[in-house]
Amino acid sequence: MLTVEPTPEALTPVLAAALAGGEPVAPLPLDPAERDATLAMLQPEQPIEQPGIAAVLGTSGSTGRPKGVLLSAAAMIASAEATHDRLGGPGAWTLALPAHYVAGLMVLVRGVLAGRPVSVTSGDLADLTAPSGGGRHYLSLVPTQLARALNDPVITAALGGFDMIMIGGAPAAADLLAAAREAGLSVITTYGMSETCGGCVYDREPLPGVTIGLRPEDDRIEITGPMVFSGYRLRPDLTEPSLRTNGETRTLVTADRGRWDHDRLQVLGRIDDVVITGGHNVDLAELERLARQAPAAAGAELAIIGVPDDVWGTMIIAVADRPVDLDRLRADLAIDLPAHGLPRRLLDLPALPRTSSGKIDRQRLVRLATG
Repeated sequence: MLTVEPTPEALTPVLAAALAGGEPVAPLPLDPAERDATLAMLQPEQPIEQPGIAAVLGTSGSTGRPKGVLLSAAAMIASAEATHDRLGGPGAWTLALPAHYVAGLMVLVRGVLAGRPVSVTSGDLADLTAPSGGGRHYLSLVPTQLARALNDPVITAALGGFDMIMIGGAPAAADLLAAAREAGLSVITTYGMSETCGGCVYDREPLPGVTIGLRPEDDRIEITGPMVFSGYRLRPDLTEPSLRTNGETRTLVTADRGRWDHDRLQVLGRIDDVVITGGHNVDLAELERLARQAPAAAGAELAIIGVPDDVWGTMIIAVADRPVDLDRLRADLAIDLPAHGLPRRLLDLPALPRTSSGKIDRQRLVRLATG
């Protein structure tokens, strides 16, 4: 296994070799703490468990310790080909995401398979320019990047030059997508994870070759397809409950809940988003969705967490990136929710902490709320 710096210059040649059957690659985070955790997980001195693996990726760790996701060359190629088919054919990609996580790495994979160099822009898109040259042009962003870009007319104009902008890594609010489309941007939402080589459901419709199942007892999403991972690095105890195999067919048992809405998948949140407070079940993901739409939270980025509490079992806390009136927020939410489902505290921060992949760092929020 080759441990590699997460730059296109370092990654692209060894990634191309790995996709052709060469030595697997493991891109390392730049952050020292993340790098140490990733190396401890990888144990690069130990041989790879099975043949055909092209990459080992550390999960973001937004909800726990990093796990090593084993991705085969066949899975990564199947994912890239399905994406290009869905978007209208291979094209030139621009990288605006960390390459040690799946969304960024798959941008490089698609570039390798398309035979075109990948352009690079900063995460804040400050140096983004409209693409030039023939063929199609693609970009992958997280919702926060898109929201900030729409506040800058110059960046928005540059985004308008892309044939498609993929939005993933976290749920994108309907008003954000509407604003992007009103600005003339072509955007498509993606749902997936490291274990599926990134997005495998686009605009809530599975890619060709992907089958989505919902487990009857808890609506847990199960994903079957050629881009499903091969297991967790040196953790058969984690692989066994998460991966089902039937010959060459692999099914990922996710930690997400979903439902069908007119033949389109609606992701409701994680299984562990449902907490018990005061003896009642509360869906934190649904509460967060409603709280973000509440008039009291207008203009604020907001997250909902649950923390251990001696009285309630779990106390529900709203966290915002600016002051929000808790009483007003509770009154707004009380229109749709019972009293036991309302946040009991509000924590305001200068900004919500994020992992290097752009996701809200909920573990850190819990530590801040309980520290």
